Amino acid sequence: MNKKLTAFTFFIAALLFAGSAVAQSLEDGKKFMYYERFKSAKDVFQKLAASGDEEATYWLGQAEIGLENIPAAKSVYQAKLSASPNSPLILAGMGHVELLEGKSQDARSRFETAISLSQGKNLAVLNAVGFANSNPDNKNGDAQYAIQKLNQATQLKKMNDPSVWTNLGDAYRKAGQGGDAVKSYTKALELDPNYARAIYRMGSVYQSQGPSQEALYTKYYNDAIAKDPKYAPVYATLWASNYETNVGKSAEYLDKLLANSDDDPKACYYRASMKYAQGLFAEAVTQVDQCVAAAGATPYGKVFGLKAYALDRLSDQSFKAKDSVKGREYLTNAKASFEEYLKRASADQIGAGDYSRYGRILLKFPGSENQAVEMVMKAVALDTIDANKATYYQELAKAFEAQKNAAEAAKWYSKVLDVKKGFSNVDIYNAGYAFYQASKYDSTIKYFTLYTEKYPKDIFGYYMLGNANAVIDSNSTQGLAAPFYKKVIEIGEADLTASQVKPRLITAYKYFMGYEFNVNKNQAEALKWVDKAIALAPDDANLKANRDFMASTDPKAPAKPAAKPKTGAKK
Repeated sequence: MNKKLTAFTFFIAALLFAGSAVAQSLEDGKKFMYYERFKSAKDVFQKLAASGDEEATYWLGQAEIGLENIPAAKSVYQAKLSASPNSPLILAGMGHVELLEGKSQDARSRFETAISLSQGKNLAVLNAVGFANSNPDNKNGDAQYAIQKLNQATQLKKMNDPSVWTNLGDAYRKAGQGGDAVKSYTKALELDPNYARAIYRMGSVYQSQGPSQEALYTKYYNDAIAKDPKYAPVYATLWASNYETNVGKSAEYLDKLLANSDDDPKACYYRASMKYAQGLFAEAVTQVDQCVAAAGATPYGKVFGLKAYALDRLSDQSFKAKDSVKGREYLTNAKASFEEYLKRASADQIGAGDYSRYGRILLKFPGSENQAVEMVMKAVALDTIDANKATYYQELAKAFEAQKNAAEAAKWYSKVLDVKKGFSNVDIYNAGYAFYQASKYDSTIKYFTLYTEKYPKDIFGYYMLGNANAVIDSNSTQGLAAPFYKKVIEIGEADLTASQVKPRLITAYKYFMGYEFNVNKNQAEALKWVDKAIALAPDDANLKANRDFMASTDPKAPAKPAAKPKTGAKK
């Protein structure tokens, strides 16, 4: 009897120990996920999922998503669902994959099935559904749906998971409800004051409000680091936010990021990206090639985009150095790298700026104009910030301008005004002047009328309205340009020292010279205007010749009949 009891006791103890080891390993994997060390997390969950553990399988798929390997995540969930089609957590994971694939209706069906099978009372399932929909940095997902399901999760008995409140904060932030986001992050910190992710995400709310909040969001990021120096995501954000403005500081944050991250293909990308930020474009290309070779069959997709950027910069440098052969070679390779990038990278890896840059490169290849416009429109559709959309339109307009295609340049400059809040006189000028160069005078008048309305004391708007109307009324018989050139004279004569005033005044004076002499037949008025012009340009021989002609010719005299042509008939 004692032997049996001892054996049974040992068996129970072994089960308890094994269960504890599995739980601990699962928690280890989750901890890696929290720190966004997805490669390490994958290694843990792969071993556990091999035994059929449902939760480990869910997290294995999430680790693959974290590694931006959506096809691998899909394979994980498909394999599990073929054996366990009614597994709520795996259905939620599969819904997450479908959401990332842009299959929102299929994803919603998966989520609802998962919640129904778990009777809406499973915290892990509700949190998984909410997390899949709440990422503020991903356009896929329904923020309001996430808010609903995560609020439902917070009402469950004994809910003490700070990740639920943090995911809810993310959902509110995605919905544009920053105040509610901060409240949710605060709730997470009430459960765990050291939960760095909530502090970090709180900082993200303020960073999304723009540079004016830099002091505040930097404070939160530093607080997150103080609470947990191993929390790598905050270093990634600080690296990126300093990338274009302070390369030295960005490099410091990158060192900290890499020290607290897995050495995976993404880390290799970060190193190559730093070379690019430092202006070492050739070294960046070499580093990318090394990254691709080291990664084997699954290189990190964004490295191809980085290589394209570096090659494009090398092309610019070569053209500036008058080495057009090398410049063209780099440009062709940049185009090829962008094509590889768009083919290999997942949709959420490709940013709006990538499409815009590729569009600009395509415009340098004759016959690719339609594809270039398509890329820029993708950038505009993807970006939610109006100022960025304006930049994409402006870059496209400049590219067409460089090709001497004024009509297309005008079209895209006008779109800048459609999306840019608080546009400037330069923005109006760009559109109006491009239309003028394209001989689209009605549109020229439209934009320079807007110019005079916004800047009534600026001479240039009236000057361009005068020019456009002078072309329309080429004989000046209707005097269409007269009121605008009068305004040019009024503003210009008030301050002859202002920039570009004299040539604009001379244009206006010349108009009235012709208008008074040819239309009004007023010799004295015509001479008054020519004298004003000569006073500003005393060495202008044409003006002097015009004055001599006007002074010696009576504009009211009947025109001499044209000489009759000789018939050539013989007498």
